Amino acid sequence: MASVTALAAAAIGMWSGLGGGSAQAAGAVPSPDHVIVVVFENHAYSQVIGSATAPYINSLRTGGASLTRSYAQTHPSQPNYFALFSGSTQGITDDSCYTPGFSSAANLASEQIAAGRSWASYNETLPSQGSTTCSSGKYARKHNPWFGFSNVPTSTAKTFTQFPTDYSTLPQLSFVVPNLCSDMHDCSVSTGDTWLKNNLGAYATWASTHNSLLVVTFDEDNRLSGNRIPTVLYGQPVKAGSTTSTTYNHYDLLRTLEDTQGLTTHAGNAAGAKDITGVWAS
Repeated sequence: MASVTALAAAAIGMWSGLGGGSAQAAGAVPSPDHVIVVVFENHAYSQVIGSATAPYINSLRTGGASLTRSYAQTHPSQPNYFALFSGSTQGITDDSCYTPGFSSAANLASEQIAAGRSWASYNETLPSQGSTTCSSGKYARKHNPWFGFSNVPTSTAKTFTQFPTDYSTLPQLSFVVPNLCSDMHDCSVSTGDTWLKNNLGAYATWASTHNSLLVVTFDEDNRLSGNRIPTVLYGQPVKAGSTTSTTYNHYDLLRTLEDTQGLTTHAGNAAGAKDITGVWAS
């Protein structure tokens, strides 16, 4: 009986993924219709959570969930992005400009595409859709790991001006990448917090009634806090006001994102990671 049930569950997951609806995710996590991940830069947990300089992020925390022991993998920025996206730093150890498509390793986007599900990234100040330029004004490719993979079409990297106003047309999974000012790298926490409210606040409100999820996290800390970073979850699948003191890292977040999509494979170190639990609504 157990094997029949398992096969039925797998069949449901395959059907819903191909049909464009919510996939059958692992039982520990929900199956949102849409997930957006936003990554900010170089700030420790204590610099953001509970800080008056980040009122919007803290409103998401109180209305959603906070991981109080969330950690990045390493320093500097770029290898953390690869870790979060592919379960490995892919040999990247610095922020220098890599050769586009240097790796064919499995990653969040390639897995999503292989499963017949939708994926995109929305990149502020990217010169044009699919551009592989290293930098342009406040845009920096070091924060865009998808360009490192030959199995992710460059066309799925869109400009932020292409971010839809009809949120029901969003991909099932997407990343939003602010530029070097909006992501708090060159500008203040307050600047990034305001950018988030102005550009994704309406999505967050919509997500709270449309079975969708917003994930706000950071690439790394300020090198002074053991790489402890803020990570906040918000949307209808999240239990409002919840926290968890379980230790999580980028690989655990990647594993959780894969499982919200009902993916049957896990990239790199996500295969041995754990799902985020204790913060989901019943």
